Parts: sequence; C-alpha cells; structure tokens
Amino acid sequence: MKHKLYYQFAGSCSLLLFVFLGYVVKFYRQWLTGFDNFITSILRSGYPTWNSFFIWITKFANPATIVILALAFLFLFYRGKYYAEALWLFINVGLVSGIVNPLIKLVFQRERPTLEHLVSEHSFSFPSGHACASMILYGTLIFILPGLLKNKQILLGLQIMLGILIVLIGTSRIYLGVHFPSDIIGGYSLALGWLCLTYPYFSEKRFAWRFKNQQK
Repeated sequence: MKHKLYYQFAGSCSLLLFVFLGYVVKFYRQWLTGFDNFITSILRSGYPTWNSFFIWITKFANPATIVILALAFLFLFYRGKYYAEALWLFINVGLVSGIVNPLIKLVFQRERPTLEHLVSEHSFSFPSGHACASMILYGTLIFILPGLLKNKQILLGLQIMLGILIVLIGTSRIYLGVHFPSDIIGGYSLALGWLCLTYPYFSEKRFAWRFKNQQK
C-alpha cells in the first residue's frame, strides 16, 4: 500500500504518546496538574452559557449512540457490499471502544475531576471513553469515505465535519467537568494510533476483495 510506512509511523507515535501519558498518570500524576488546570480553566470560561450545547454534543459519543450508529453503518456497508469497510468498523468499535478502553481504565483507576459534573458518570477517568469512541467511530468514517465518494468537495466537507465533531466531543467532556484534558488526549491517541496502524491492512484487504470481485 502507498504511504504504508507513514501510517505506521503516525500510529506508532500516537501510541507512544498514549504510553507516555499512561506512565505519567500512573506514577507522576502531579506533573499533569498545571496543564490540566490551565486547559480546563480556558474551556470552562464559558460556563454556564454553553451548558446546553455541550450536554447535547457529548451525546454523540454516548455508548448507546455509538452502538446505534455503528450498527446502522454496518448495515449500510453490508447491504452495499462494502464488506471490508463493515469488518474494519466492527473490529474498531467492538474491540477498541467496547473492550480495550474499559479494561485500560481499570489499570489506571484515575478518579474524575472534583468539578461539578453536568452529566452522570460512574467509571474511571483515564483514558476518556467518549474521546476514544468518537475517534474510533467517526475517525473510521474519515478513513473510509475516500473509497466511497468521488466528489472531492463533498468528501472534504464531510471529513471536516466529522473532525470538528470529534474535537467538540472531547471539549465537551472537559467542559462538563467529567474529564481532565489529559484523559481526552489519552483517548484520542489510543484510538488514532490503532486507526493508523490498522488502516494499511484494511486498505490491502479491500483492494484484494475488490480485485476478486468479492465486494464493491
């Protein structure tokens, strides 16, 4: 695959960032206090004006929403004979968001911020499940869309919208008081690392299946 090494390098860097953050969170949590407080103070400066907006935005990465949207896209991909896309999406959402991220939370057991929580959360804080889920689901769509759409303007527009949604979801978690900024970066870096490392294999499988006329 063209640019395979670039994706592998980007994925490795992203996972290294996650490992570094995880190490700091586990053993030197105080190092992150200044950074977390600074970013949080900036994002919470609009409180309570933006409460309704961010409570609405964060729902786009709630577990129920992710499951419903993932199933909907799986159905569309399968019906359209985009089997490689369906398989990659299923693995990404099911494995990384559904299994790996919750297990990692149990390893670090980071308590959530002591700020007022505008939404109810009961799990541990690092890495952010919403950040990970949004990057996994909407990030997968960003990677997949070029193989589905020929109109470059529509393609770019959709990719930008999905990218903005991912950023807004992460921002919402900080604003709502349920995550530290470092939790968000951890969730993003874990998911993005996985996407970049696995995308070349998905692309090769899609090419092979298309060559054999096994899918669109």
